[in-house]
Amino acid sequence: MPDIIKLLPDSVANQIAAGEVIQRPASLVKELMENAIDSGARAISLNIKDAGRTLVQVIDDGCGMSARDAALAFERHSTSKISQAQDLFSIRTLGFRGEALASIAAVSEVNLKTRKHEDELGSAIVIKASRQESLDPVSCPPGSNFMVKNLFYNVPARRKFLKTDATEFRHIVTEFHRIALAHPDLELSLVHNDSEIYKLPSQQQKQRLLNIFGKNINQVLIPIHAETSIIRIHGFTGKPEAARKTFGEQFFFVNRRFMRHPYLHKAVMEAYQHVLPPDTVPSYFLYLEADTGSLDINIHPTKTEIKFEDELSIYRIIHASVREALGKHSMVPSLDFDIEGAIQIPLPKKDGDVSPPRENINPDFNPFEQDNKRVSGSEWNSLYADLARADDMISDSIQKKLLEEPGPGSARIMQFRNRYILLPVKSGIMIVDQKRAHEKILYEQFIDLMEQQGRPVQKELYPLTLELNAAERAVLNELFDDICSLGFDIHDPGDNMVEIRAMPEGLEISDVKEWLEDFLKDGGESLSDVKSEARSSLAASLAGAAAIGYGKSLQTEEMRELTDLLFAINEPGTTAEGKAVFKILTTEDIDKLFS
Repeated sequence: MPDIIKLLPDSVANQIAAGEVIQRPASLVKELMENAIDSGARAISLNIKDAGRTLVQVIDDGCGMSARDAALAFERHSTSKISQAQDLFSIRTLGFRGEALASIAAVSEVNLKTRKHEDELGSAIVIKASRQESLDPVSCPPGSNFMVKNLFYNVPARRKFLKTDATEFRHIVTEFHRIALAHPDLELSLVHNDSEIYKLPSQQQKQRLLNIFGKNINQVLIPIHAETSIIRIHGFTGKPEAARKTFGEQFFFVNRRFMRHPYLHKAVMEAYQHVLPPDTVPSYFLYLEADTGSLDINIHPTKTEIKFEDELSIYRIIHASVREALGKHSMVPSLDFDIEGAIQIPLPKKDGDVSPPRENINPDFNPFEQDNKRVSGSEWNSLYADLARADDMISDSIQKKLLEEPGPGSARIMQFRNRYILLPVKSGIMIVDQKRAHEKILYEQFIDLMEQQGRPVQKELYPLTLELNAAERAVLNELFDDICSLGFDIHDPGDNMVEIRAMPEGLEISDVKEWLEDFLKDGGESLSDVKSEARSSLAASLAGAAAIGYGKSLQTEEMRELTDLLFAINEPGTTAEGKAVFKILTTEDIDKLFS
């Protein structure tokens, strides 16, 4: 029987590795910019075409490479960062695996021009699908200029799974934010389709935050600083009232490296316990500095997951630091014995005698004597009779509610816990989730409105103003026509600002501005290349914000109207997200409860 085990060709092995490291254009941005930082660059330019599909270009003024190094850098596991296994436990650089450039070259066309500062000429190398096409001397500035073209051109199955340009650009901006926040001392710029998005000078940490997220964030930032023998923490956390229902401004950095860490995120969330609005997430920008020997950054190819040697202690330190910062700014209850007006505890005099407090007690009191009885036997009987009558009244009320005669063409109906609507059906009892039912009704209405391109609008007396970052603006541009077709009038005065001048007539949302901000922060994630799915995401988000909430008491007529509208649509059983709108408790199920 012939042998069946064989070695994969390098090109195939590189494509498999690329699947772990390079998932979308944003992955290119991360790897190339991190390499530029490791090269000692002080200024880095990022140039994007078509959200990275056509071009991702990174230009830096770092150390540059020789011709031999430039060619060797695209081989798998070639690196200048480590030379032995022990080096993995003392890593200070961002890259070290030696997989990034080999993976990039396996799924794209790469042009590199690079020159060391001490050399007169640089080198130009062209690589396509892991194959070196040319390596020639060239005149170029010191540093490196990477041009990655036509990502996944040779892996069409991967390319077709890319999202819309708005979504992919949103991910690119997210990676750019992570690098910019971790390295405020660097000059960074971002250009998309020849339009300058960011031009950030070298600056202080807080100023970098303001340049990225807007000046309004300055009003909600609370500074944090803590130093322990295990870890040092500095940065900012947000005020509870500024918390959002969507993620987006939650950042952990360790030794200037961005990381994801659900366990430490929980430490921050618990520090906000009892002070956050329901279902919201606070902003935070926390910078941790730890000894490299106490953490492991080599647990995932993208190097965004980090394991700490003593995670429990770090959890407690972060929790205490955030809680202390909130307490200092009166965001959570705190004890402060130095504040004026605190409770004063009297101190004993030095020469005085201390005596215990005295209580006046009547030793002759007998609680069983007739005169001390508060309620007679006949009065107790009267009390029980009143309770029995009250119980009968409650029982009659519930029975009347359940058996009340319905209106013409309607079924008997009632509300349970201000959350569910109960009504009898032929097979048993139907239980309708009132919020999801209203969401589904509104969702269908919004979809119809977008197809009809028009809805009555109501002008705002004072326009609502929003400050957007580059990622949010990309989502807005993608769905601008659809948002306006719902009845919104959005004006762009420039300077990263937009104004809501009108909104759909009769739209009941407590905070339209907050809804639009949350949608633009998170809505782009669900957008796809199919326009109908993008519209569905918008309609579902708006329906969720406008639907009646749990805890709202409904009149019988309101419940009947809600259920009538629900069952007039084609698919009333599930929301746009696939959640159940109603369930039926069958007669057989009910009978089993009493068997």
